[in-house]
Amino acid sequence: MSALNWLMNFIPNKMKRIVISILYTFSIIGLVAQEEDLLDLLEAELPQTKNYVTSTFKGTRILSGHSVENRKKNALEFVISHRFGRVNLGIDELYGLDQSNIRFAFEYGLTDALMVGLGRSSFDKTYDGFVKYKLWRQRSGKGALPVSVSFFGSAAYRTAKDFDPEKKPTRSQKLAYTTQILIARKFSPGFSLQFTPTFIHRNSVKTALDPHDILAMGLGGRVKLTKRMSFNAEYFYTLNPLVSIPATNAVALGIDIETGGHVFQIILSNSITMIEKSFITESTDRFFEGDIHLGFNISRAFQTGKRHKKQKIRTPH
Repeated sequence: MSALNWLMNFIPNKMKRIVISILYTFSIIGLVAQEEDLLDLLEAELPQTKNYVTSTFKGTRILSGHSVENRKKNALEFVISHRFGRVNLGIDELYGLDQSNIRFAFEYGLTDALMVGLGRSSFDKTYDGFVKYKLWRQRSGKGALPVSVSFFGSAAYRTAKDFDPEKKPTRSQKLAYTTQILIARKFSPGFSLQFTPTFIHRNSVKTALDPHDILAMGLGGRVKLTKRMSFNAEYFYTLNPLVSIPATNAVALGIDIETGGHVFQIILSNSITMIEKSFITESTDRFFEGDIHLGFNISRAFQTGKRHKKQKIRTPH
């Protein structure tokens, strides 16, 4: 006879049901606790997933400046950018459309994290090259990170022959360099923000009063309007601007339209140039006084190698 049966012989019949109910309740609690312990052990043994945020911005540019987004490995992107003259020039210049500055470029994803590009601008007949490397991606889950961070570096070579032949600059003097850290966060499916600390170095300047090294801080954002359209804004504040020209801070507002394989951007800006060393430091127009340049960026991507197998990645946004 078991100990429980022996114990029940000493308990009055009226109390037996109560005792049995109490014992049954404690046994259920014990089983639940044991099950929770087993679940904890399983969760500790199973790998925790990293949920990466995607599409902080729709393209590799916010407007004029770069975003934290890269082209995927083996993807080749052809980019054409236009900036027209000021809209306040009036009908004689067809509100700026008679004047045009163009840049075209090829940009390529060496890996999912590393992107390179080469471009040519009609303004100052400048050639430029850049590299952009994704250091960290915003993610939740194991090893969560609140922001995405990328490094951007570029060099620009000016070839315009608008100098005195007796004072022909050397090749080194025609070069300028830009370094940026791109720090972005996607706060929700409809809102992203990016800070862009910027350092620009010029090998030569027009006057001794102009700084060779310029520091600037960029701020850009995206607000989603529809599934394929967003409103973007961008601003660069220059801490120590050039003094040989009436330099102003760069301002841009625009609309992103995603259509299949490319992103089309319509832009209003106070800059007629489209590379960092120029639009950040050489803008002279005042956006809020009507010195606005209509422009656009259009990009088309081509896959040049094997496509990656799509991974099912859970994204919090």
